[in-house]
Amino acid sequence: MRVFVFFSAAIIVLFGQVDLPGQTPRREMRGASQEHGFYLERVVTGLEHPWAIAFLPDGTAIVTERAGRAHLLDETGLRQLSGLPPVQAGGQGGLLDVKPHPNFHENSLLYFSYVTTGPGGSGTAIGRGRLEGLSIREWEEIFRMNRFSRGTRHFGSRLSFLPDGTLLATLGDRGESNRAQDRKDHAGSTIRIRDDGSIPDDNPWPNTPGVQPELFTWGNRNSQGMTVDRETGRIWQTEHGPRGGDELNLIQPGRNYGWPVISHGVDYRTGQPPQEGTHHPGMEQPVLHWTPALAPSGLVLYTGEAFPGWQGNLFAGGLAGQQIRRIVLEGETVIHEEVLLDTHVGRIRDVAQAPQGFLYLVTDQRGGAIYRLTPAHGSSGQESFSEE
Repeated sequence: MRVFVFFSAAIIVLFGQVDLPGQTPRREMRGASQEHGFYLERVVTGLEHPWAIAFLPDGTAIVTERAGRAHLLDETGLRQLSGLPPVQAGGQGGLLDVKPHPNFHENSLLYFSYVTTGPGGSGTAIGRGRLEGLSIREWEEIFRMNRFSRGTRHFGSRLSFLPDGTLLATLGDRGESNRAQDRKDHAGSTIRIRDDGSIPDDNPWPNTPGVQPELFTWGNRNSQGMTVDRETGRIWQTEHGPRGGDELNLIQPGRNYGWPVISHGVDYRTGQPPQEGTHHPGMEQPVLHWTPALAPSGLVLYTGEAFPGWQGNLFAGGLAGQQIRRIVLEGETVIHEEVLLDTHVGRIRDVAQAPQGFLYLVTDQRGGAIYRLTPAHGSSGQESFSEE
């Protein structure tokens, strides 16, 4: 159990410090993108492999740690929630994403993805519960993948609600690549379910023998970034490639995204591309791909007022890349990319937009942290940094 000690200016956490959100966060540096100057501010430190941050309508946030803890971040600081189930926290598994229900202001429902155990090993599950104070009440599991295995990697687990109120979730291939081409298997896919876990009638295969009815796409290796454009309905995902070949994909129902038949990356062991190379009939091409690997995780479409020049841009976190990619779109086409925060904060696991329009970043490491980008007026041009 970790002990939180409260002081007037900061909260001290085992192995780290949490700066009070109600006060001025610690300013780390001033930077400049091609559209805006910004400050990088440290909000929270001392977290153990934080995985996700999600904002509630009142401006507070929920933060998850892979070890199985979730916290409420508000003006009083960071406070741990109770009522979550045990998770299998090993390798890449544990407590992963969190999203509030679209009608959270009415029902107080939070949705979590996590790794749990069962016959055959472990796998990805989704559950929900009502936030009451600092407790999760009425917990229920609404989905678990149909085949568990012994591996400890590639759990996917990003969550996004669509405008119609249905829930999308990414499921990794579990390190067994051929599973992504087997539609009897949930692994290596995007699924779509109703908010209670039931199957939407308009899914691509709601009643097709030999196909899991939750499937929305298949042929995905391990997608860990996802965001939905509320105006157009476009669904964007970032996906880990093998060695290189990380992808930005435009997700469309019923499509096959190719893994492991095609990829723009190569096999880790042999250095060889897939047998079919980069293209194959009936398989989708990425909108953008990255080599060397970015290891993308966390994705947001910016719609805020704090950085008007960034509106409509995608922001993708990078684990191996240790950076943010600002991706400029024209419809469904990428017309420009910019690297922000290159190696300045570590492995970026999640990116989120706060209600006031600031961008929040989560770094996935033992001494993990939460940072935010706020406007620095009068600083523009090519990216440059100076410590303050």
